[in-house]
Amino acid sequence: MRCRHCGSSLSISLVDLGSAPPSNAYLTKDSLSTPEIWLPLRVLVCDKCWLVQTQDYKTDVVFFDSDYSYFSGFSNSWLSHSKAYVEHITSHLKLGSDSLVYEVAANDGSLLQFIHERGIPCIGIEPTASTANSAREKGLSIVQEFFGVDLARRLVEISMSADLITANNVLAHVPDINDFTKGFSILLKPSGVATFEFPHLLELISKCQFDTIYHEHYSYLSLSSVIRIFRSNGLSVFKVERLPTHGGSLRVFAERADTGKRMIDSSVNQLLEVESINGIQSEEYYSNFQARTDKVKDDLINFLYTAKASSKKVVAYGAAAKGNTLLNYAGIRPDLISYVIDNNPAKQGKFLPGSRIPILPESHLIDDKPDYIVILPWNLQSEIQIQLNYVRGWGALFVTAVPSLTIF
Repeated sequence: MRCRHCGSSLSISLVDLGSAPPSNAYLTKDSLSTPEIWLPLRVLVCDKCWLVQTQDYKTDVVFFDSDYSYFSGFSNSWLSHSKAYVEHITSHLKLGSDSLVYEVAANDGSLLQFIHERGIPCIGIEPTASTANSAREKGLSIVQEFFGVDLARRLVEISMSADLITANNVLAHVPDINDFTKGFSILLKPSGVATFEFPHLLELISKCQFDTIYHEHYSYLSLSSVIRIFRSNGLSVFKVERLPTHGGSLRVFAERADTGKRMIDSSVNQLLEVESINGIQSEEYYSNFQARTDKVKDDLINFLYTAKASSKKVVAYGAAAKGNTLLNYAGIRPDLISYVIDNNPAKQGKFLPGSRIPILPESHLIDDKPDYIVILPWNLQSEIQIQLNYVRGWGALFVTAVPSLTIF
């Protein structure tokens, strides 16, 4: 395989997670009787541009189909995060009724709705039918396509250039990262700004967040690699912020390299220095990640077998993609985790891909009263603890597996 950005041959392995089905390919009762597609799940590192990337097997059409089940609006913390971003960016850029804002990968419109409420013209770009339709129900305008150079040029041709383009948690999801990034430099007005949020590779490595690795995530990004990719595709990074979302993310601010005039904020060089000190552009930095990953897996399996031997019932909360990576790498099935709770109606009544663990509504907890609840989306641990605080009434305990097994 060659690097998706620079085309160099890849030889450094970060981690090999065996094989797994696509993490958002939830099963119905009917599909339980049909074979699942399992694909190798291996992550490689480019020693030229240091882009960390999942080995290629399938296209984005397979992973982001009409039944895509991730809806961002079911997380209260994400809604609060999105609202705060909109309040800040619209004020900072002085956006108004004569501006035009795009959100690339608008999902169900959870962020874009706050732009719309302010009377600022806005358009969402979202390829998946399920989430696009949900966004339209909020009164939002949605272009149902994958974003790239072709779409950007068509929009510019009809005088629809952007003052602001926001792209949260999508940069890692695109197979052709050069085409995707180049589209922003085309669609932006000469003075326009684009912001990108994505999980920070530094956090993934330091906290052993291997469960954030799945086929839909093509790239795992550092600021160093992003600046290199952006520069070669007509964008210039002028500011970066570190965020707590998704276990530790970056928000990168960029403008057109040919027309942008903003001063480069000190935050850029400061974070580049942090990455350099940690050795993010060295093979040694990635060398022990496999062993740390295996320890997380082994510790979880040992806990589940001990609980089963003690006749304790273990369930999970959050039918999240990261949970599917963890469960499938550990080979966990319903004999060890009986079911998973999720408040998204689009997932309820279905089954997790690979493990085939049933997905049930939260009301089932009260009737069943399990002994342990494994929180799969650990990045929402605080929110979930508050939401499920009532389980303490029958003595239930919470469990997280990443970065290390914790029972509380």
